[in-house]
Amino acid sequence: MSLSRRNAVAGTAALLAAAKAVGAPGVHAQGSTTPEVRRAVFGFIALTDAAPLIIAREKGFFAKHGMPEVEVNRQASWGATRDNLVLGGGRGGIDGAHLLTPMAYLIHMGRIVQNNQPVPMALLARLNTNGQAISVAAKHMQLGARLDASPLRRALNSDSKVAMTFRGGTHDMFIRYWLAAAGIDPERDVSTIVVPPPQMVANMRVGTMDAFCVGEPWNAQLVTQRLGYTAIVTGEFWKDHPEKCLALRADFVQQNPRATEALTAAVIEAARWCDTPANKQEMCEILGRRAWFNVPVADIIGRMRGEVDYGDGRTTTNLDLTMKFWRDHASYPFRSHDLWFLTENQRWGILPEGLETAPLIAQVNREDIWRAAAARAGVPHAETPSGTSRGRETFFDGKVFDPENPAAYLASLSIKKLSAA
Repeated sequence: MSLSRRNAVAGTAALLAAAKAVGAPGVHAQGSTTPEVRRAVFGFIALTDAAPLIIAREKGFFAKHGMPEVEVNRQASWGATRDNLVLGGGRGGIDGAHLLTPMAYLIHMGRIVQNNQPVPMALLARLNTNGQAISVAAKHMQLGARLDASPLRRALNSDSKVAMTFRGGTHDMFIRYWLAAAGIDPERDVSTIVVPPPQMVANMRVGTMDAFCVGEPWNAQLVTQRLGYTAIVTGEFWKDHPEKCLALRADFVQQNPRATEALTAAVIEAARWCDTPANKQEMCEILGRRAWFNVPVADIIGRMRGEVDYGDGRTTTNLDLTMKFWRDHASYPFRSHDLWFLTENQRWGILPEGLETAPLIAQVNREDIWRAAAARAGVPHAETPSGTSRGRETFFDGKVFDPENPAAYLASLSIKKLSAA
């Protein structure tokens, strides 16, 4: 990819500071394995892909790894999650979070932080693949938009509300891609708005929204309440696509390397537990509790088993479409996936086209800690990937993302909004 000298120079000070805060890879492995602290505070949003964090707390995996005082606290929105990460656990905020993958980078760079002040971050694991969906209001059901969104062109205009959960986040990137693939420009042909995940269904009920992209259980709940239908589940959009991540403030990682490894090991064990079929019912019962999601288990369990009622007459049972926490390397934070999210943020002008992505990913993505934590958790070597890239990725419309040549991918996309600054 072409480099922008101006952008590289402008970001040098922040990036060097971030690199110093994160520390050199491998330092966490030195000395005793006993955590430096017993407590850490995480944030989560009421989405089923927060399950590894919640299960690590509920089933005692944090305590098993020497972190018995870990808190997992509900956040009102992704914006609140960001603000509490900026505040930090030592000042009444949070040390880490269940987080939209691009947010770890946007916070690290100061792009979504007050006064553009970077807060160095460390991305330690992927929490899940698959498991999101794009839903459409019931009033548009007869148009038949599914993988192909083009039937919606007859109904949408610049005042039509299409919701996602955070500007630059995963859901924003997915719904923009889906619309653009059908020739609908998300910058001009519709109005994209931000709605917190737990508020999606309520906003659709009042009739002001036309479509949204969010994680579960909110798409399933929309169908249950007959307010709309699932156009696509995101495993159809991109098979085994990355989604949420486990991210910590880099200063916590630097100050508590053994605790960081212990926390990551606990989440890895929880991810393996969540992906065991015999545990699905108990997992959904835990998530549905008032303390966590406060939703009926029936709104969670079906799609966790791969049973999808789209709400428009289609049904399917397909485990390959369901949320994965461990299977098929779901937990490993492939750097190539981080690169796709950064490239899509460049596509829509959120990040500059000339951004030097390689050093940025090297700073934020701490797959080295994941590997050490996996060993600590007793993961067999055969269950860990051999490299940091999953290779070429193919999307539902036939487009291919080659992490060795993201510029070619950008060039292949007809609808985009690139920015040089």
